[in-house]
Amino acid sequence: MAKLPKLLVWRQRLKGGLSPGLSRHAGGRREARQALLQLRQTRRFIQIMLVAVLGGLAAAYYARLCDLTMALHDRLYHGARWAMLVAMPFGFGLVAWATGRFAPASTGSGIPQVIAAADSRWTGRWGGQRVTLRTAAWKVVLSILSLMFGASIGREGPTVQVVAAIMRSFTRGLKGDPGRRAMIIAGGAAGVSAAFNAPIAGVVFAVEELARSFERRTHTAVILVVVIAGFTSYALQGDYAYFGVFDPGPVKATIWLAAPLIGVVGGLAGGSFSRLLGACIGPEANPVTRFRRARPVTFAVICGAVAALAAWLSGGITFGAGYAEAKSLLQDHPGRGFSLAISKFVATLAASAAGGPGGLFAPSLATGAGIGAAFARSGLFAFQGRDAVVIGMAAYLSGVVQAPLTSAVILMEMTRSPGLVGPLLMATLLARWVSGRIMAEPIYHYLAKSWYGPGETRERRAPVADAAPSP
Repeated sequence: MAKLPKLLVWRQRLKGGLSPGLSRHAGGRREARQALLQLRQTRRFIQIMLVAVLGGLAAAYYARLCDLTMALHDRLYHGARWAMLVAMPFGFGLVAWATGRFAPASTGSGIPQVIAAADSRWTGRWGGQRVTLRTAAWKVVLSILSLMFGASIGREGPTVQVVAAIMRSFTRGLKGDPGRRAMIIAGGAAGVSAAFNAPIAGVVFAVEELARSFERRTHTAVILVVVIAGFTSYALQGDYAYFGVFDPGPVKATIWLAAPLIGVVGGLAGGSFSRLLGACIGPEANPVTRFRRARPVTFAVICGAVAALAAWLSGGITFGAGYAEAKSLLQDHPGRGFSLAISKFVATLAASAAGGPGGLFAPSLATGAGIGAAFARSGLFAFQGRDAVVIGMAAYLSGVVQAPLTSAVILMEMTRSPGLVGPLLMATLLARWVSGRIMAEPIYHYLAKSWYGPGETRERRAPVADAAPSP
């Protein structure tokens, strides 16, 4: 009975609130927890920024390495043409063998692997080699080796996988938001930003291609990483336009009449390329894919022979990414239009089907430049040839990857052509619609089906074919 008054006293205190001493003690603990949480968030923010800087550095130096390699191949080709042409099939076979032996996840552009890694859900310990530093290192080495043998590939897709691997690997131990998926998407977007020196295109690419739905926390992280990586690349490479800075001059009204036609042709060509590439390396079984899986090196040697034939017939304009050819056409210099488009189409398809690392963006831009130049020289419309080349590049790229907004924004940022925004959007949207009639699913998402592990499920499985915009 002696304890009853104390129980009554504690009950009264609980009803009326904590005592001043207890209240101050609880408030101090709460403030300490909030301070600790803010400290952890600050450390996480700083670490993400530092990793983004590292991604930008990697993208910038990888770009320089690719340029040096293409320049070296050009010297070797002009010094011993037949030797380099004969070496192409064996080089393709060597790269295919090394890819399958040491880094199978480094094959292709790398964007399908990033999509699968960001879009899938797994349980237990995170595994796989889709976005790891080991895959990124092999991606750089093998893509450089492919360029040395004259493969018609670009560095932009590999840069997406490399930067995504850096972002995911060096932020893996961090807890809280943004999470794994956000870091992978942010790294992929930063790769586009740093590769093209086009930060807006990086954000649009993340929204349009890498992520079907975009949470608020995710896009905040993406914008932050894209800006930091882009600034780092800018600090190393300067304020450069991808194809140089030109005087655009006034945009003639007749380009509005040509844009739909260029868009249709770009969509037909781009959709056909995606359909053929999907038939060669896609997840669905057919005679070509079965032969390729059974004899990957032999198939790569055949692809190398096709690429060498295209290079010989075109006089060597199919080697590498195609920067020089596209830039020459943008400057209204004499060059090949339709023949460049055809030969680059064949060479890029052969290089992409061979199984080695390599991107599609830059070769697609060169192919599209040839389509635009062919329209400019046809005499059907009275407009500046450069405008037709820019629209042809955007239309064909949109037809290949079926990402019209990304294609339009990339060309606007790379060529500094704000006056062409209307014709560019018209051509890319129409090209996307036409391409969707040929290849129902965008090529990157179609190829990503091969990169889901047995214990993984897609978090978002939207019907891609129904998402095609109307012209």
